Amino acid sequence: MVPFVTAAIALAFVGIHLTIGRFRKLDRKPRSAWLSIGGGIAVAYVFLHIMPQLALHQRQFEAGLDTGFWGVELFVFGLALLGLVLFYAIEVWARHHAGRTARDRAAEVPREVVWTHTGAFALYNLLIGYLLVHGEQEGGWALGTYAVALGVHFVTTDHAMRREGLDFYDSVSRWVLSASVVTGWLLGQIAMLPELMVGCLFAFLGGGIVLNVLKEELPEERESRVLPFMAGALAYSALLLAESIALHGG
Repeated sequence: MVPFVTAAIALAFVGIHLTIGRFRKLDRKPRSAWLSIGGGIAVAYVFLHIMPQLALHQRQFEAGLDTGFWGVELFVFGLALLGLVLFYAIEVWARHHAGRTARDRAAEVPREVVWTHTGAFALYNLLIGYLLVHGEQEGGWALGTYAVALGVHFVTTDHAMRREGLDFYDSVSRWVLSASVVTGWLLGQIAMLPELMVGCLFAFLGGGIVLNVLKEELPEERESRVLPFMAGALAYSALLLAESIALHGG
């Protein structure tokens, strides 16, 4: 893919990180329909793009790992599970360390907690920036669906981080997250990992996306929007179907 195109997408991601505080309509209850739509899009991307891509590349994993089919299947999807579990563990640790319960969400989050969140998402963004260059997306359609899915996902995760630590996000986190996306893109321009490792990274990313979407949609106090979530998932599924038809000629 032309570096100019992927660079433009990386800069669009940076724009989301830097300007999320201006999206005033996201700060309301019940939860903004736009956030729920974005959550549906991100989940659809995981289950209808990332997971099928992993299934298609199981033969490559089998050759690279020198193991049987079932071993490969467990390894590949185990990485997705690892991504989910890791981000869940970080979230639980943060909640526990902050001493916050469902009845005490207004308590100020300790600085070490927001630093941990920022560091975890910096690595997350580094991976996304790299996969923007060397991911499974081949051609304009696939790159476009990747950009849309991760863009709306960034809106959701950035809004959540800013809600948890407003001043820290505005002064530190948004700059760290922006730099990590650009760094990942730059690494993609100067280095190319083996396809086997790229598949592993994609699996891990998929698990992380699922957890980060669901942790925002499920809490009762958010009063999440089911219909917008479903609409986002269905609309993006239709887009992926159109992509498949365009690439394979029906």
